[in-house]
Amino acid sequence: MRRLALAVLLACLPITLPIGAQQAGSQHAGHEAESCVPNGQPHSDYESGSRTMEWPQEAQRLRADAPNVSRHGDRLRLAIDGGTAIELQDCPYGDAGYQYLYERYDDPGRIYVVRTPGIDDFTWTLVMKRTGRLFTVHGAPVWASDKTRFLTVACSLQPARGTLSILVPSGDGLATEAAFELPCATESCSARWDFQSWISVSCTPRDDPAKKGKEFVLMRGNDGKWNRFGR
Repeated sequence: MRRLALAVLLACLPITLPIGAQQAGSQHAGHEAESCVPNGQPHSDYESGSRTMEWPQEAQRLRADAPNVSRHGDRLRLAIDGGTAIELQDCPYGDAGYQYLYERYDDPGRIYVVRTPGIDDFTWTLVMKRTGRLFTVHGAPVWASDKTRFLTVACSLQPARGTLSILVPSGDGLATEAAFELPCATESCSARWDFQSWISVSCTPRDDPAKKGKEFVLMRGNDGKWNRFGR
């Protein structure tokens, strides 16, 4: 059945990267950790939520990767190559407030994965262990089976986002190998690796989760380019 499905897909014309998608090889240098500038009082739920819920749960993950990671009050400390470290400081002030919560260490890319919830947003901060450079993505990294690249899915109504990105660790940074638009204004989408060069995407209508939505696959050709097949 899988061979038949593959034959049908290969018989179709591929859909190339949509307008506005980042082209293969787009390199990102990342940015430095920033200091928090207090602006008024912290949001009321920060202290209670962090101390009673988030930090106790995070402590278990920190212990798993000690001594490279640790928390000191509102600061998350991450060891960097060369015997140094960087600190990510929570900044729960104003509508743009945010905090850093350690999630895991991804050995394939030597990347610390840090959840970064905000007041009206939710992102992920990827920290390169080699350099300490920070990269912001809008979905948790999901690695291919060969651990050479990962995908992220950004799919939300507020803020409006709808993109599947395929990223590759490259030198001191990350390169966007491909990016595809997702119909997240009307559907909720998820993706999985079926093979290291094959990604299945499934979407569900937001107004009727029982109804079938868009489904398609992304395939990486011998030329290194990703193409989309399906409806």
